[in-house]
Amino acid sequence: MNCYMVVGVCQLRLLVHNVFSLKEKRSILKKIIARVHNKFSVSIAEVGDNDIRQRSVIGFCMIGNDRAFINSCLDRIINFIDNLYLAEIVDQQIEIINLNL
Repeated sequence: MNCYMVVGVCQLRLLVHNVFSLKEKRSILKKIIARVHNKFSVSIAEVGDNDIRQRSVIGFCMIGNDRAFINSCLDRIINFIDNLYLAEIVDQQIEIINLNL
């Protein structure tokens, strides 16, 4: 029996304005991560620039069986993060992987 699975992965580079310590930056990232996780139930974490005060890289992913649906969801999550106005998205990368198992 074949199983078809689609994995959508997104990486966002963020600029966090008006923070003066790593503690402030992490507080803002915790808000972003918690809100995204609660609204969309995706796996999300800070994955880069951990020790740089005004920059961060977060990654999130989701799994389903419809490529168009996964792509649409990733776009909605990016828009949601952008509309929080907690950090500026300066770059994004999306990869959608089809797996036949």
